[in-house]
Amino acid sequence: MKTKQLLLALALGLVSNLSVNASEIVAATLILEAGGEYSTGSMEAVNEVIRNRAAKRKLTTRQVCLQRKQFSCWNSGRIDQLLAKAKRHPRFNEALAIVNGASTNYTGGADHYHPDYCSPYWASSFKKTCKIGLHIFYK
Repeated sequence: MKTKQLLLALALGLVSNLSVNASEIVAATLILEAGGEYSTGSMEAVNEVIRNRAAKRKLTTRQVCLQRKQFSCWNSGRIDQLLAKAKRHPRFNEALAIVNGASTNYTGGADHYHPDYCSPYWASSFKKTCKIGLHIFYK
């Protein structure tokens, strides 16, 4: 499914492959956001946020991942390059298994998160559900 960001990226020549499937985009998001963390549930928690947002916003998981300014890893708009980088990561197959596997609930229904080293303006308006690795989760 085409998102406004994907169409803009295509128009700017930043992405060439519109056929990349949702599982690969979501798995790349897990890698780029939490692939360097080894705390139990780190990548699963990011996947939960993506799934929860998709359900809440009535969007596909791919659309959620590529929404403008939702996941900082995609902010450059260089989708092809970032996807290729994620696919080279040694944990990419693990991320794909998480995306295609059973739902988890490490975060208690969170649909937002941020790294513990920053304090975004929106955090005080949400209920903190947990901290996993370097990320704090909210709903």
